[in-house]
Amino acid sequence: MRSSTPVSCPRTRSWFRSRDQMALRIHDGAFSAMDLTARHPRTGELLSTVKFMVQTLAAAGELQRDLQRELTYDGLRAADAKGNKGGRRPAVPADKTAGVRTSYLEGRSIAALARDHGVSRGAIRTAVADLMPDHTAIEEDVPAPELPVTLDMPGRVADFLRTTELEPAERAALHHGLTVRHGQGYTLRITAVPAVHRRLLDLSQPLDGAPGTAVIPAQRKARREYKNRVTALGAPA
Repeated sequence: MRSSTPVSCPRTRSWFRSRDQMALRIHDGAFSAMDLTARHPRTGELLSTVKFMVQTLAAAGELQRDLQRELTYDGLRAADAKGNKGGRRPAVPADKTAGVRTSYLEGRSIAALARDHGVSRGAIRTAVADLMPDHTAIEEDVPAPELPVTLDMPGRVADFLRTTELEPAERAALHHGLTVRHGQGYTLRITAVPAVHRRLLDLSQPLDGAPGTAVIPAQRKARREYKNRVTALGAPA
């Protein structure tokens, strides 16, 4: 459609001109003989009959889509009312699964069972998957792996731990920590699993003081801050 409002932007005028040249063409079917590009010779706009036909075709297409959707929903509800479940059915019926498993335990081969029941070998393997030698049982009591958490370690604790003998995982956690400056001091932002944080806390125990050694209050305070953050993670599983 042509815009009656003057447009000052050249790009916009070009868009309207190209839009005037757009039309609907039907290449085959009952309406293929109709000219849906016909325009008025004086105004250049699409003929009213063409506009009406295009709008009618669009409405008919939308109606067909809605009817198909409604029929699909009606069919699903009817199947659900009859107790039919969707999805792919198992190749080995449930009432024969026990017999297949028993025959497999008695030494019947998968190929022979597939021939007996007229199914694929993969279907038999699915039915006896937990009985096969290479099957690995899932341990139910295995705890979920710990996820890394980020804690800020006071700089005094980090300086002490750098002089301590550490395991590779603990050394890597310190090495990859992010230094955050706070005035004349700093904190080391460490991302590691809770077990590593607890191990680092244990290794910094000397900062609390040992018998016969002097205690530096600033170091003890720094370790107490780190201890509070590690304790907030909760007890190990």
